[in-house]
Amino acid sequence: MLDRYTLPEMGDLWTETYKLKTWLQVEIAVCEAQAELGYIPKEALAEIKQKANFNPQRVLEIEAEVRHDVIAFLTNVNEYVGDAGRYIHLGLTSSDVLDTALALQMVASLNVLLARLEDAIQAIRYQAQQHRNTFAIGRSHGIHAEPITFGFKLAGWLAEMLRHRDRLVRLRNQIGVGKISGAVGTYANIEPRVESLACQKLGLQPDTASTQVISRDRHAEFVQTLALLGASIERFAVEIRNLQRTDVLEVEEFFAKGQKGSSAMPHKRNPIRSERLTGMARILRSHAIAALENVALWHERDISHSSVERVILPDVCILTHFMLVETADLIKHLLVYPENMARNMNCYGGVVFSQRVLLALVEKGMNREEAYAIVQENAHQAWNRREGNFHESIAKDPRVAQYLSSEEVEDCFDPQHHLRHLDEIYQRLNI
Repeated sequence: MLDRYTLPEMGDLWTETYKLKTWLQVEIAVCEAQAELGYIPKEALAEIKQKANFNPQRVLEIEAEVRHDVIAFLTNVNEYVGDAGRYIHLGLTSSDVLDTALALQMVASLNVLLARLEDAIQAIRYQAQQHRNTFAIGRSHGIHAEPITFGFKLAGWLAEMLRHRDRLVRLRNQIGVGKISGAVGTYANIEPRVESLACQKLGLQPDTASTQVISRDRHAEFVQTLALLGASIERFAVEIRNLQRTDVLEVEEFFAKGQKGSSAMPHKRNPIRSERLTGMARILRSHAIAALENVALWHERDISHSSVERVILPDVCILTHFMLVETADLIKHLLVYPENMARNMNCYGGVVFSQRVLLALVEKGMNREEAYAIVQENAHQAWNRREGNFHESIAKDPRVAQYLSSEEVEDCFDPQHHLRHLDEIYQRLNI
């Protein structure tokens, strides 16, 4: 397992220097494979491994003249290596290096994202444990529905993030492929055995059937998967924003000492981090569209995808990384107000227990339509009055009293009923 504390920073993985480093890593792995198979002298390999280097600024200087990034890179490497450099890039085409190295960057990025995702998972798990029995109101259509617990809400978030962890692990296998198959992918000037050995050294799998490039459905899946993760983070952020509304105030983002919410209104405490996460999710989704449009290339290869990927791949990785860090910290330090949750759940005298009353009446023999009408009448009377009390209204209704004793009415308003199967859900998630 990777040590999460020794992983590189996400931004470092998408620098020009790191990119060229992966290019050189691919070229040397191919040389090692060629030497093992007897295609280049072992003395030349030793010289290449000893001397091979690059200077990012020098590569840019050469590229300004030759207008080809890989040729510029190889020219600079050969300035370090000398005569043995003629064995570098033997039988390869540019995309062998570009696409295989890009796979290394994306796999490294996924390793970092998985570590940060684990932080978010643990933050959610902790809060779900803490608020397992903290009653809150469940809402549908934004309207009070029936009691839940805040921990139950968080359990749903946890389940979603665990699915994302599985997706990222699977994605690492899908994107962790290289191709060393030459121009148009036919292995005309290089053997499949070289590809197999080189990929093994790099920790990748050979692509099943590449053209001159690795097909961009893999890269589209990469971006779409991160966009989907962003959509889940947005769901959590929108929920926090709604629960922080002044008239709800069941949770609140941590507000640091000295923090200010408004230049005009000193009282303001705004859910700025959740709003920021919501906006970033929109950017991820927009990049998913561009990644899908990258799939359709002309014939065996064009380069219309590369200019897009230079923008969207660093963007989605860095954005997702930042969103995961923000999410973990936001949830870890989330302020939760159980008293406000209880107040909101019991407004209008517990109208949210209407289904329990309905079912109790039906179980006692009342016609369902009649029971529904009676319960709805009492509920709407409570709802339409500022100080309405559904519980009192039901307890005093003679039509209800014909079927339910006072103890049975009280039982309908016991929120513990809604926790009967909570243990089963928590066991599924090992909370």
